[in-house]
Amino acid sequence: MCKNSAMAVPEAPEPHRVAVLALPSVVSFELGLPHKFIGGATDAQGRRLYQVETCTLDGRPVPTSAGYHAAPEHDASILWRADTVVLPGIQAGRALAAGELEPDLAAAIGELAGRARLVSICTSAFVLAAAGLLDGQRATTHWLHSGAFRRLFPRVVFDPDVLFVDNGDVLTSAGNAAGIDLCLHLVRRDHGAEVAARVARRSVVSPFREGGQSQFVEQPLPEVAESGTGPTRAWALGRLDEPLSLTELAEHARMSVRTFTRRFRAETGQSPAQWLLRQRLSRARAMLESTDLPVERVATAAGFGTTASMRQHLHAAIGVAPLAYRRTFRG
Repeated sequence: MCKNSAMAVPEAPEPHRVAVLALPSVVSFELGLPHKFIGGATDAQGRRLYQVETCTLDGRPVPTSAGYHAAPEHDASILWRADTVVLPGIQAGRALAAGELEPDLAAAIGELAGRARLVSICTSAFVLAAAGLLDGQRATTHWLHSGAFRRLFPRVVFDPDVLFVDNGDVLTSAGNAAGIDLCLHLVRRDHGAEVAARVARRSVVSPFREGGQSQFVEQPLPEVAESGTGPTRAWALGRLDEPLSLTELAEHARMSVRTFTRRFRAETGQSPAQWLLRQRLSRARAMLESTDLPVERVATAAGFGTTASMRQHLHAAIGVAPLAYRRTFRG
């Protein structure tokens, strides 16, 4: 074997092509998210895994939510060669007001359906729904627009409590920062947790956020006289491998069960049981991704007790069994 062949670098993969479609009144914050959080993904040799380009339908500048015009270099022609098309949120238009699309936009979305992976951030879920792509499908958007979305699109299975929904070739996210969660999810789904975590670290964000939108919905401030549940949550995170009852959690917080449950939901948007399950799933996923421990030991360390219990909860949460999840993220 020649000296150079032992050190040969694998051939660079063909970048996944992503087109970002900027519609009139595009939300400026969300317009840049795909470039930062998808376009920033690289392999172990530092080679970019995605080619991200931005366009408008006619190639002309469009107004943004920030009071300036965005002038992308491309028109809709790049949509037809894209593997993924991302629609950042919008602030106006018939899609939000009446559930209708402009004819040229409706035609473009109709042609893209089935040809490319379609991703909406925040209010652009209205666009996909108006095109009929979410009928019978689970979807989400910003919690502020929940009422309008349900009213306009009753055939969509609307879920207001999640940060994003992945239906395979059609994905939707909640508002603003949830677009970051969805972009990182796409990278994680395409190339694994390590690549997504590297992108997240560079931008100083969490690679995976637990919980749903309900923790961000405006609600009355908790009573100052009562102590918070934060210390008890930290205490519980160090004991996920133990069977933690609601009574034990309330006793640690020095509250009645009723007060603890109410305060816990006010602070996290979840019941104690829902929160514990999410933390246990998060720990199990991290261990499946980063260790070679037997599934039985992962189930015990994450607090599920049995492999069957972990398998049931993991499948209900993300649709795959533990071993299949490990194969996906560890290759």
